[in-house]
Amino acid sequence: MDIPIWQYALSMTIYIVILLLMVEGMRKNHRFAFVFWIAALFTFPLWSHNLDGWFRWAKTLSVLIPTALLVGFGRVANYEDRQGFWKFFKKDWILWAVYGVLFLNIAEATLKDFEAGLIPNAIVGVVLCISIPLVYAKGQKQAWVFSKEKPGDLLAYTTAGWNFLYTTWNLAFVFGENAGFFASSFCILVAAELYPIIKKRPELYVTARVYTLALHILIRATYDIFTPTMDSSAWANPTALVYWGWINLAIAVPFTIVWIRNVIKRRKNADLKIAA
Repeated sequence: MDIPIWQYALSMTIYIVILLLMVEGMRKNHRFAFVFWIAALFTFPLWSHNLDGWFRWAKTLSVLIPTALLVGFGRVANYEDRQGFWKFFKKDWILWAVYGVLFLNIAEATLKDFEAGLIPNAIVGVVLCISIPLVYAKGQKQAWVFSKEKPGDLLAYTTAGWNFLYTTWNLAFVFGENAGFFASSFCILVAAELYPIIKKRPELYVTARVYTLALHILIRATYDIFTPTMDSSAWANPTALVYWGWINLAIAVPFTIVWIRNVIKRRKNADLKIAA
């Protein structure tokens, strides 16, 4: 499909703005977000017309269900301090479950890269899986929380470095997995990267990523609006993809060194506190 450059620029800019406004709205209105994502699950009869292959089904289910049932219930239960049935969603298991979903989504893409022979980018995926902050870990504060302060955010204390590495790794993955949807996927990844930068709060990256990815997955599962507006199939370039993977691996090396050094430092400080 021959799409003019101005259409890419316009459609992608509009989509990024919509995504940023959507994240802000979902953050500020936790009840609306809760109802919206529960309702989104009932669009499943439409999915079979738009999803092809195990990866797309696994991706859709592993994003929409946790967004609705884990993030949605977790935010309401903790921010509103609800009792009874809701106490089930105020325990640490839900934070570990959200952590597990992020791990799973990275692992799914990493396996896909290994299958495709894109080894450098796959190695970066392994690094990202290993370096996701644990809910609790020796020498660090609790890294995942449902905030009880307004607006009841899901906070994940990733670093700006982890956020950037995840973004460029995922962009390369999408470029190889389905170049036709690269332009639209670029929008959701850039929006998720920009949101915590705009807010000057890197701990909001996971929240932004959850909501931008969930909306994108929901749209793709129900109706394809991206092919006519920003089909990027012509952008496919196997050589560029290989180089991109190596660039990501080069970025991952200093990131890994710093990450290991920080882990060792935190554990030593924790041991000193215990000894004192």
